[in-house]
Amino acid sequence: MTAEAIVNLLKTRFPEVIRGASLEGCHPHVVVDASHWPAVARFLRDEPQLGFNLLRCISGVDCLEDRELAAVYDLYSARRGATPDANWIAPHEFAVTVRVPRDAPRIPSVADVWPAADWHEREAYDLLGIVFENHPDSIDDVDGPHPRRILCPDDWAGHPLRKDYEFPLEYHGIPAVTEYGQTRPQH
Repeated sequence: MTAEAIVNLLKTRFPEVIRGASLEGCHPHVVVDASHWPAVARFLRDEPQLGFNLLRCISGVDCLEDRELAAVYDLYSARRGATPDANWIAPHEFAVTVRVPRDAPRIPSVADVWPAADWHEREAYDLLGIVFENHPDSIDDVDGPHPRRILCPDDWAGHPLRKDYEFPLEYHGIPAVTEYGQTRPQH
């Protein structure tokens, strides 16, 4: 199925939810409203024409100038080959972008749709601060309910991949170095 056919199918099924589409370049995608993302995700997985049964990754993006954060979901429709010993094939692939305000980045979790989203959502929270609501591995602390960190220590302050992040000069008394060989980093 072509990217244009996928977009048309989504616009027909979810006319008020698709906020934009891009068919240009090598990464065709639609932009979906965050509140409707779980319904769109289930449709992408369960619709026989689409069958996006594999979530390859979730990429977090800081759109600082637009005051938004985005989660880009790369999806594949993986099918078993014609014979038992044949390789799996991916007849089509597509991406979905969910953009949210930078000061309140909340997206419903789709870990129940694609189990691989579990760790990817945790990473996007840890590094960018996108909160995935109803995530299966959430904690509730001073910042409210959010996915548990996966890369940074639990007491790490901030989200290191945000473009305005200020790298700490030390962590628990351990000096930080941001450039190779630099012993007194200036920020």
